[in-house]
Amino acid sequence: MIGRRDFLKLIGAASLGATGLSRAFAEQTAGKPNVVVILVDDLGYGDLSCYGATDLASPNIDKLVAGGMRFDNFYANCPVCSPTRAAMLTGRYPDLVGVPGVVRTHIKNNWGRLSPQAVLLPAVLKRAGYHTALVGKWHLGLHSPDKPNERGFDHFHGFLGDMMDDYYTHRRHGINYMRLNDREIDPQGHATDLFSQWAVEYLQERAGAKQPFFLYLAYNAPHTPIQPPDEWFERIKQQRPGISDRRARLVALIEHMDAGIGKVLDALKSLDLDRKTLVLFASDNGGQLNVGADNGALRAGKQDMYEGGIRVPMCAAWPGRIKPGSRSDRVALTMDIFPTACEAAGVEIAHEIDGTSFLPTLLGANQPDEDRFLFWVRREGGHYGGRAYYAARYGPFKLVQNSPFEPLELYNLAADPREQTPLPRNHPMYNRLFAALRDHICKAGAVPWQKHPVNLDEPLSP
Repeated sequence: MIGRRDFLKLIGAASLGATGLSRAFAEQTAGKPNVVVILVDDLGYGDLSCYGATDLASPNIDKLVAGGMRFDNFYANCPVCSPTRAAMLTGRYPDLVGVPGVVRTHIKNNWGRLSPQAVLLPAVLKRAGYHTALVGKWHLGLHSPDKPNERGFDHFHGFLGDMMDDYYTHRRHGINYMRLNDREIDPQGHATDLFSQWAVEYLQERAGAKQPFFLYLAYNAPHTPIQPPDEWFERIKQQRPGISDRRARLVALIEHMDAGIGKVLDALKSLDLDRKTLVLFASDNGGQLNVGADNGALRAGKQDMYEGGIRVPMCAAWPGRIKPGSRSDRVALTMDIFPTACEAAGVEIAHEIDGTSFLPTLLGANQPDEDRFLFWVRREGGHYGGRAYYAARYGPFKLVQNSPFEPLELYNLAADPREQTPLPRNHPMYNRLFAALRDHICKAGAVPWQKHPVNLDEPLSP
């Protein structure tokens, strides 16, 4: 909740009694919508029935899409987890807040640290009177001062780390990263069920409060390991004769997640919160092809800078405000969620961000595309050797380097959406995008992405 001193400054009062403070707080937050962001992990562009999947059913997400606006050209800020999450929570390119790659337990394989100077969405909304909560996967820091409660969240119930080695034991490298705020917990059950349950419990707690809330619900599913509950896997095998075991496991994990999301959406409605709540749903990157994901007609998948790695399903719903069944081909990125949520909440952003609000589009207004260059960066270890690789876009033109060891390629997505035929290097857009990307890399070079001083034998343990 907003601090008393800051609140008094905000309303310009030198002294207020308890009744006056309560009244002023109510006036400050009156009419502000709740905001729920649901971010799922590694969901492919073609792995929802509303986005064309024919071998799976996602009725709850489909219903959310049908009740609001579907985006056809929504992009994750990176083809992997941590950078996209950093972009969503800061409204900035992830390498400009110290997260060009994946935050991991061991420094030798850690490629990001969230900048202490970065201003996060929960902190901004908190100053505007919101209660803020994260349920699920954090993946932006394992130790102080980089934990959720230290970066603006009033309530954290979830997992600090990256992937879970097992959906039931909730460990990573043998370390228990499950937390209730700053307390280590060891709950029983599948992580998807736990996160859905905890989100419903949070909504029930907030239902009677006059204070608006921001809930960031971040699932691990359908990230590896592809581990649905046994009964869900068996049901898929029985219902879809001929489906491979590999595909059946992923379909079961997605359908199980969809059922959990349905419980959260049902809670919003049963608690009479749905018409007061802006819900945004997206994936953090494209689907992982070698575990059976489907990215539709898009080229490649997770970890790739081609469209299949960064273009993701996305929708927004707000009953009475966003037209049901609407659709947009506007190009938007995960970092645009930050200013969109702030504009919906009536919050002015007083610091530099890179994202652009798409709230006018959601509300049916004519919103021309911005004249902006867009950038994607990923730095990674393993066979990448700690090197970065990139993509840049302006209008329909996209410059792609799909690994640090491959040349840059230029495509016109309007004419070649599957990125099959590179344009010649003497095309005028090649140099324009090359120069813009160079300038972005130069700017990001001023932001540290690793803990200093670095001890390569030190684990980033909580």
